[in-house]
Parts: sequence; C-alpha cells; structure tokens
Amino acid sequence: MDMGLSGKRALVCASSKGLGLGCARSLAAEGVHLVMNARGQDALEAAAETIRAEFGVEVMTVACDITTAEGQSAVLEAAGALDILVTNAGGPPPGLWSDWDRDDFIAALDANMLTPIALMKAVLPGMMERGWGRIVNITSQSVRAPIPALGLSNAARTGLTGYVAGTARQVAPQGVTINNLLPGIHATDRAVQLDGRVADAEGITMQEARERRYASIPTRRYGTADEFGAACAFLCSVQAGFIVGQNLLIDGGATSLTM
Repeated sequence: MDMGLSGKRALVCASSKGLGLGCARSLAAEGVHLVMNARGQDALEAAAETIRAEFGVEVMTVACDITTAEGQSAVLEAAGALDILVTNAGGPPPGLWSDWDRDDFIAALDANMLTPIALMKAVLPGMMERGWGRIVNITSQSVRAPIPALGLSNAARTGLTGYVAGTARQVAPQGVTINNLLPGIHATDRAVQLDGRVADAEGITMQEARERRYASIPTRRYGTADEFGAACAFLCSVQAGFIVGQNLLIDGGATSLTM
C-alpha cells in the first residue's frame, strides 16, 4: 500500500531510540524526510546516519531537551514547514500518591502535556494553511486504564488526551488530523528499567521478571518498536484522513476494555 508520504517532512521527537526511533524509521521507509530530536547527541547522530544510509532520505538532527522552551524554539526553527509532527517524551518516575508535591506535577505536566501542546500550536497554523497535516502524540495505555504507580503520568497524559479530543475536531476541516498512540510494554530501554526494578525488589532474575510480565499480555511477548512505528506511519498516511481524535492502544491486548 502506497501511504502517499514520499517527500513529506516530519519532526519526530525523542527519536534516537525506542518508540520514537521506530516511528522515524517507519516514516523514512515511506520516503519522509526527517527532523530528529533527542537529548543525547551521540545516539541521535548514530540513529540519523543509519536512517540516511538505509532509506536515502534527508535527516536533520537537533540535540536538545524538547521539554524546555529553548529546546522547542531550536527544534522548530530548524524544522521549518512541517507536514507531520510526532510528539514524544519520557514519562515521569513511578511512585505513591504521597511521594509527589506541586513541583513534581508541574514537571510532569511540562513534559507530557504542555510540551506536545506547545509543539502542536506552533505547527498547526502552517498545516491548516496548506490544507494537510498529521500529528501523532505518543502517550500511554494509562490514559485508558490508569496505572496506580504512575500517577504523574496518568494525570499529565490524560490532560493531553482531553486537549487533543477538542482540538482535533477543530482542525479537521482544514485537512489536519490529530491522533494519539497508546503504547503498552515494548522491548525498549523502558521495559529493561521496569523489569530491573521488579527483579531487584523481589530478588528474582531479569528473565523471571520479564516472563512474569509476559504472562499478563495476551500475546505473551513485548511489542517491538517496528510494530509501533508502522502504526504511526499509517496514522500519518493519506489513507488515515478520516481518523480524527482517536486513541489507539498498541499493547498486545493487555488493557481489558470493550471499547
């Protein structure tokens, strides 16, 4: 299937590894030129060079913290006119409700709600003027089924979901779609961190911790960054123009919902 994306230009945030990199690779495979962002310069440049060599697309890199005003300004200035925006940022730390104070919530909101909103507000006018655009926000399965230990993430990402629900319907008449991808556990550094925490806390091996989590997923495995990226590329495609303001779970069936 030709997704109609060849020659488009995309900004993919936090794309030096993990799910962001999966999205960048899948878009590049469709002929999309990329602006890639991450905090770590070395990993970012290595990922960009691999994509250039493999897919033959243009790749610009901007190493900065996208959750800061300075980082957003630098990335947007370098990116110029964009057809596609994929927002992404690491989640706040887990804990108990009693662990967090106002500053913790402000930091979570800045990273996982206000940063995507700022980026969307910056690129939407140009997309609407040109009559076409795609925005995909990487959020979390927790916006459909809150995870007790991730209260900061639950709150911030659910706020973003509410913002997108209204905004997506306001910009759709101009040919711009906004949707959210909700990942469950994927085989990324985040999964290694989570499994390592369980292994340390319970005195078990990493493999035992991993297999325990596998058992909670109907597919009995973790997702891959490539699978996730393919879903992102489809939501960015010309075929997805009638999908507006949706929250697509990519979790191997782990979240039990009827709708």
